[in-house]
Amino acid sequence: MHSTPRLVSDVMTRKVVALESTSTFKDIVKAMRRWQVSALPVVDDAHRVMGVVSEADLLPKEEFRAHDPDADALLRRSEALARARARSAGELMTAPAVTVEADASLARAARIMARHQVKRLPVVDGAGILTGLVSRSDLLKVFLRTDADIAREVRREVVEPLFPDPLEPVRVEVRDGVVSLAGRIWDTGLVPIAVRLARAVEGVVDVDCALMGPPRRPVLDPDLVDDEQPERSGGPAGKA
Repeated sequence: MHSTPRLVSDVMTRKVVALESTSTFKDIVKAMRRWQVSALPVVDDAHRVMGVVSEADLLPKEEFRAHDPDADALLRRSEALARARARSAGELMTAPAVTVEADASLARAARIMARHQVKRLPVVDGAGILTGLVSRSDLLKVFLRTDADIAREVRREVVEPLFPDPLEPVRVEVRDGVVSLAGRIWDTGLVPIAVRLARAVEGVVDVDCALMGPPRRPVLDPDLVDDEQPERSGGPAGKA
């Protein structure tokens, strides 16, 4: 059994503040300030996620507050202008919302955040109902694992299955999340697999690998030894 967080449900925040589509502009600002968040999901009456309102969605209201937009803004920033005139969450929100499932892996959540350039994701169930929220800082919790915990998992999940009978014991050391593997094994073709699996362990920062195969022994050709013998001994001794 894995001792490390694997899924979004392991790290997500389950107490989530959400907005109704009718929430007013000022209510949104107050909620963000009170809960110290920069984005809030918007849900319908069944708590299904409809969209997300972020600080970026609110800023056009201030940007265009004191002056009318010029022709360039009308042409290039029509979406921002629409938000500047918006009064409710339903008008302000970005929809459809980018979400993630509770049973998704942390790696999948990280890829979704990177692809959509967002800092947090509403977590939904199969029906799209809001069940939590996961942020970048939540995904980084795996790096709080102790070195000893990581070393135990690397030995159990990587070293023991791949190298059950090594030529020499495989040493696993972890320092500040960096895994070091050393020792002699029979099949060096397994080294890239070992590195990949060790790097996939939650909390691992990087992997240094010094695994080696069996030591090479020089092959001595008896014929070469006989041919070279006179030269090494200096040849037959001359007469005095």
